[in-house]
Amino acid sequence: MKKITLIAISLLFLSSSAWAQGDETDARTLPTFGIKVGLNNSNVYDSKGQNFVASSRFGFAGGVFIGIPLGKYIGVQPEVLFSQKGFKSTGSLLGSDYKLERVTNNIDIPLLLQFKPIEYLTILLGPQYSYLIKQTDTYTYGTNSVEQAHQFEVDKDNYRKNILSFCVGGDVHYQHVVFGIRANYDFQTNNSNGSTSTPRYKNAWYQFSIGYRLYSN
Repeated sequence: MKKITLIAISLLFLSSSAWAQGDETDARTLPTFGIKVGLNNSNVYDSKGQNFVASSRFGFAGGVFIGIPLGKYIGVQPEVLFSQKGFKSTGSLLGSDYKLERVTNNIDIPLLLQFKPIEYLTILLGPQYSYLIKQTDTYTYGTNSVEQAHQFEVDKDNYRKNILSFCVGGDVHYQHVVFGIRANYDFQTNNSNGSTSTPRYKNAWYQFSIGYRLYSN
């Protein structure tokens, strides 16, 4: 993943000669293309009828984004991101205590509305579509502290591969560098009917990122 990120950033810098540097005064009216990397701090909520307590965990986030101005103060920003979410929890199963750490790999596609009240700030909000690629659970059972990793096929046990969520946040720009922070939460649960033996929940996460953007003529 680190190699892919470094290659993508290098390609952006090499291709910058094909893009105009852009007048910062008029930057809000120019289309942009960029790449970003960062971290998710994720947890879960809406754990109906489940006897477990969850805490947050960090995961990788990164991808590409496009800024499409609809005027000086408004625009749209579609993105395609690889995003790791999950949680840590404790609970009881068949009379034995356990610890669980869940990591999910997702493709996130936000479609965000831009509000650009001032030159260096963009406020973002809108829906997001997420596709679940892979889920990995690591359990520690009872007093033996035995760890066991499970790879689940997400099309079984009524797991939801396609989830809709909502995103709100903001980007701060300094020349071509973009610093971003946003909050996200799912509208839908991780399973379709609540019949799975694993906790039913919705994802909630904060995302922190740094990116590089280029301006188009």
